[in-house]
Amino acid sequence: MTATLPTRPLRTGTRLTELGFGAAQLGNLFRETTDDASAEAVSAALGDGLRYFDTAPHYGLGLSERRLGRALTATPRDAVVLSSKVGRLLVDSPETADQLDDDGFIVPARTRRAWDFSRDGILRSVEASLGRLGTDRLDIAYLHDPDDHWEAASTTGIAALVELRDQGVVRNIGAGMNQAPMLAEFVRRCDVDVVMVAGRFTLLDSAALDELLPLAAERGVGVVAAAVYNSGLLSSEAIDPSAHFDYGEAPRSVVERTVRIAEVCARHGAGLPAAAIQYALRHPAVVSVVTGMRTAAHVHSTVERYSAEIPEALWEELDASGLVPDPAGESADRSV
Repeated sequence: MTATLPTRPLRTGTRLTELGFGAAQLGNLFRETTDDASAEAVSAALGDGLRYFDTAPHYGLGLSERRLGRALTATPRDAVVLSSKVGRLLVDSPETADQLDDDGFIVPARTRRAWDFSRDGILRSVEASLGRLGTDRLDIAYLHDPDDHWEAASTTGIAALVELRDQGVVRNIGAGMNQAPMLAEFVRRCDVDVVMVAGRFTLLDSAALDELLPLAAERGVGVVAAAVYNSGLLSSEAIDPSAHFDYGEAPRSVVERTVRIAEVCARHGAGLPAAAIQYALRHPAVVSVVTGMRTAAHVHSTVERYSAEIPEALWEELDASGLVPDPAGESADRSV
């Protein structure tokens, strides 16, 4: 394999490439993807130096995990970091087997998702994920979207993950959510190694800067930033007013702000999507930025954005104009 992209460490010593492969699209998110295209995307990621791959049972009712596992069969296990998620068990559902999933993934609904943050539910979820991925361990296990399940997730859920970490079945534990306040509570109250925050540390939403990121830095907890395009609005050089923002129609004020941010980027010779990826890496608590990738071409273009030269003057202007606060993290100090 080629050399890896720069990496940053978790407190356990596990190192994540600064750019991670989000595998939701391998589960046919919003449209169908073939097995071959999925395998080619993973192969392209390995060739471009990515070594961190994130998936979940939720993604395509297990399809993403199965495709990712098959695509990595010939890759030495210690050469990659694999994360998956717990809290949503896949339960057989013969009554809906002839229907399609109703949660955004174009797959047959032969199983249904069932919330379960109990010890038994966590153990069963990890065992099933290991089987679908074809591996004997997870490098990271995240509690998946426990927004409405704090009590169970922060007690029996975390306790089960600690047990699995002690056994070596899981190497790092944490939570992944689309909000920052509850993740801060996990960092404050629980023995977590890493958290994944989706959409709350971006050019358009810096909510994670209020408490989560400073607290994570203080406690030595790594942060993985996901959904840095805010579900579409920041993913293109040309601003599309009809593009999604946080999975819904973008408010006019948000579109106008995005246009102003893009104008600053253009003045400094940088693309908006490249700035969206690199922004999160400026904070020292952030260990990786994970973006969804569906095809080999998508992988290559994302790596180009990650690698693009962006002058410090761009961040200074965004900060001084009040458009985007600069987290002032020196990512180079944590890279190799």
